Amino acid sequence: MKKRIVAFLLLAALFHLPGCGAKSENKIAIDYGSSSLYTKEDMDAAISLIMKEFNTWKGCELHSIRYASDEQCNAENLAWVNRLEEARDAKENFSQVISFVSDFHSPKKNTEITAWNEDFEYTDWQWWLARPDGGNWKLMDWGY
Repeated sequence: MKKRIVAFLLLAALFHLPGCGAKSENKIAIDYGSSSLYTKEDMDAAISLIMKEFNTWKGCELHSIRYASDEQCNAENLAWVNRLEEARDAKENFSQVISFVSDFHSPKKNTEITAWNEDFEYTDWQWWLARPDGGNWKLMDWGY
């Protein structure tokens, strides 16, 4: 009887251990940097939109996201995102722009038609978001 109980307990323990090659929970490093323009809450709202988009990229694994800098949130980049919005026939008039960069790894093997290099580490991938006064962030552009 003791042998059966011990065997049962060993089997139960084995089923609760992760197997070889099991995917572990991916920890994403977030670096908010220092900003005199945006709060952590402002940045979290923007990062949420980035994550929503990134999660549609099948097989990609995000490693880190970091605030680009206050220097990137300048009049030239604000004018650029407003031109992007205009070209899309949208009605927003943005007053703020924010930028992040991320590092991620592409799938080892592409199962769909994608632009990713297989099994490749992408670094400093840019994300651009904008928002009007009192409005929400809108993801405007991403890439190198």
